[in-house]
Amino acid sequence: MNLQAASKDQLSAWEQELSAAYRTAQGKKLNLDLTRGKPSAEQLSLANALDGILNGDYSANGVDVRNYGGLDGLPEVRKLGAEIMDVPVENVLAGGNSSLTLMHQTVLVAAYFGLQGEASAWHNKGTMKFLCPVPGYDRHFSVCEHMGIEMVTAPMTATGPDMDQVEKMIAEDANIVGMWCVPKYSNPTGVVYSDDTVQRIAKLAKIAGEGFRVFWDNAYAVHDLVDEPVALASIHEASIAAGTEDSVIQFASTSKITFAGAGVAFMAASESNLKGIKHALSFMTIGPDKVNQLRHVKFFSENGALQAHMKKHAAIIKPRFASVLDHLQAAFGDSELGKWESPEGGYFISFDTLPGLAKDVVRMAGEAGVKLTPAGATFPYGKDPQDSNIRIAPTVPTVEQVDAAMEIFVLCVKLASVRQALAK
Repeated sequence: MNLQAASKDQLSAWEQELSAAYRTAQGKKLNLDLTRGKPSAEQLSLANALDGILNGDYSANGVDVRNYGGLDGLPEVRKLGAEIMDVPVENVLAGGNSSLTLMHQTVLVAAYFGLQGEASAWHNKGTMKFLCPVPGYDRHFSVCEHMGIEMVTAPMTATGPDMDQVEKMIAEDANIVGMWCVPKYSNPTGVVYSDDTVQRIAKLAKIAGEGFRVFWDNAYAVHDLVDEPVALASIHEASIAAGTEDSVIQFASTSKITFAGAGVAFMAASESNLKGIKHALSFMTIGPDKVNQLRHVKFFSENGALQAHMKKHAAIIKPRFASVLDHLQAAFGDSELGKWESPEGGYFISFDTLPGLAKDVVRMAGEAGVKLTPAGATFPYGKDPQDSNIRIAPTVPTVEQVDAAMEIFVLCVKLASVRQALAK
């Protein structure tokens, strides 16, 4: 379907044909949801052995995990966090079930209390800004909005954020206090940051204003769909080599590894940053859920258990990703109607329509029974300047449901594109 070469009559004929197919699709009254990157019930069941695994033994090296205390988390579970984030265990703090909670708390402390004393609080600058690679993760953006932090953007490329633009913006604006990063299988594009990108991010503190922090979200660090995934360079080692270890704070969790609502969250940071965040946490909690932490220690007690468990996840997710990519390739592989990445892991596939069509496609799909993430969600304030990016989250539906949803999605993209061409 070459819209540019098509005559008005051809476009009208296509529009009538596609409209008829769309009305038929609406008549099926589907109810399919591709909105959020949640594990499917099949994936969650992989961790059912957590239930009862302690068998009444609540002791971890003599510590009664049912009681208060242990702000750092259990040493044994911190080893799991160190494995996921590829950092020394002494740099790891283990918390509750949500890495988003840890991120929110860390931004709050850095912004209003200071990670290195009150004088280091970002709000002392007046205006606080975060640099956000786009398209990106909507919940990162929500944290900034909640804290009153202004967001500025830099485009994502096939190797990560556009570092020329990132470096220029940070060097020119000392009010940029932080930067969000999802370095492996970036949400939503699936991009893995290149070695050069990691090295350059590690050096940003040298040109940034005082107190600058990189928030390194390892949400998909072990979520590979291929046997030989691209390796992500260590931001920990890169920051030490650059002398900027205080500028990087890492996060991870088992939320998409074991139980999404009952996992363990991790934070990895320098001694100075950990001291600051633990001081603030001491006013918020007397310790995390160590019972759940011990459950995870037992669940992953054998060498290689984490890797073997993630291969089971991959076996479930991979057919769903393949369905999405097969439909996109068949429909748009030789046309200008859309662009997308083919990620080798993570939870999302990012699709770009022709400019100005994302909202229309999402609306039309919804009216045909397929719910998608709202257009614009992958940009700060929900405003995609091109109105083109759509995040597809295929993990929860069955493969058959993903197939059905993608038939509707492809139809909506084609119909919206033809109608746009006719309107010109």
